[in-house]
Amino acid sequence: MGNKVLILDQERISRKLQRMAFQIWERHSQEQELFFAGIAGAGLTLARDLARRLESISPIKVQVETLTINKRDPLQSRPELSRTCAGKPLVLIDDVANSGKTLLHALRPLLDAPPSSIMVAVLVDRKHKSFPITPDIVGHSVATTLQEHIEVVCEGEDITAAYLQ
Repeated sequence: MGNKVLILDQERISRKLQRMAFQIWERHSQEQELFFAGIAGAGLTLARDLARRLESISPIKVQVETLTINKRDPLQSRPELSRTCAGKPLVLIDDVANSGKTLLHALRPLLDAPPSSIMVAVLVDRKHKSFPITPDIVGHSVATTLQEHIEVVCEGEDITAAYLQ
């Protein structure tokens, strides 16, 4: 694949996640409970991190659930949410918004158990979209070519880096 270029180190990621947590709080300041649906993998790690941060700065309680989806072929199997979010405000969380395809397919199971509202949050947003999904909360925006790829690296429960390759 070409060279990897570091676009976010752990310190910058931490600052961006803290800002994202404040933005989520601002938009849900009247709520007592939020439901986070983290897309399995780095999206779930990100959701857990944001939940910890939000609970440390606000009175809001956060329930984090896993949304399992095949990112390479979302039509292969129906995305599944580990628990229903009916009637609750929901934040769908993933590491990177590439084409928008994963996020669009991830919305399908959420509509079956309708939350009271849906917001999309991503750490990195690419500007080349093939599907009409625009995240509401973005940690970092990157203009890329269609051939470039963004990789978010997690070590355990920590998001340590983001690379452009």
